[in-house]
Amino acid sequence: MFDDLKQDLQAAKARDPAARSSLEILLCYPGIWAIIFHRLNHWLWNHRLPFWGRFFSQISRFLTGIEIHPGAQIGKRVFIDHGMGIVIGETAIVGNDVLIYQGVVLGGTSLSKGKRHPTVEDAVVIGSGAKVLGNITLGCSSKVGAGAVVLQDVPRGATAVGVPSRIIHEDRKCVLDLEHEFPDPVSSAIDLLFERQEELEKRINVLSKFHDIEHMEFDHGSEVEEVFKGDGKLFYKLNNYIDD
Repeated sequence: MFDDLKQDLQAAKARDPAARSSLEILLCYPGIWAIIFHRLNHWLWNHRLPFWGRFFSQISRFLTGIEIHPGAQIGKRVFIDHGMGIVIGETAIVGNDVLIYQGVVLGGTSLSKGKRHPTVEDAVVIGSGAKVLGNITLGCSSKVGAGAVVLQDVPRGATAVGVPSRIIHEDRKCVLDLEHEFPDPVSSAIDLLFERQEELEKRINVLSKFHDIEHMEFDHGSEVEEVFKGDGKLFYKLNNYIDD
């Protein structure tokens, strides 16, 4: 138990640049208190004392603002930074070297008695306010961005962002990689659309000047007339004519 506590203190010191000493971490970090309480509560839960496990877990919740069900499995060197509002469900499994920020929920989406909470593998980082719901797996060394709602598995080393979450395949290089500048795939797609629109508009202007579209005669009712004389809804069809 004391060896686990020593590793927890070292993990907190490595992941929080504001930490100054092991004594400060032990006395002033509610995330550390929650882990210590949970180890006791989990022991009671596994030794047929579920009431006392739940009772002391509520005391821990009152003192720390962190609710961890005594049935949850928590690995070594798990660091809960700040921690207020964190909820970890009964069948959740959290691996080693995991970093969890405040407001995170590892919740369930089923009323069944079986496995209904997430499995978090080693070296995962879960950002502030993220909700990870259901019997899903966050792969080793993956990341969940702040405020994300994760409903599907996150592959090893990937990053999940958004609501609902989208997967960004970016491999993390090390356990202590805490970079939070995540690219937004939707924003990137919109930028590409604007670039394509600008390119097409330039090509249409050149084509219009070269062929004097304004004074050109088209067969009545033809697709070409619809494209050049219409209301603009068929703008995308121009691309075929330009390429030809």
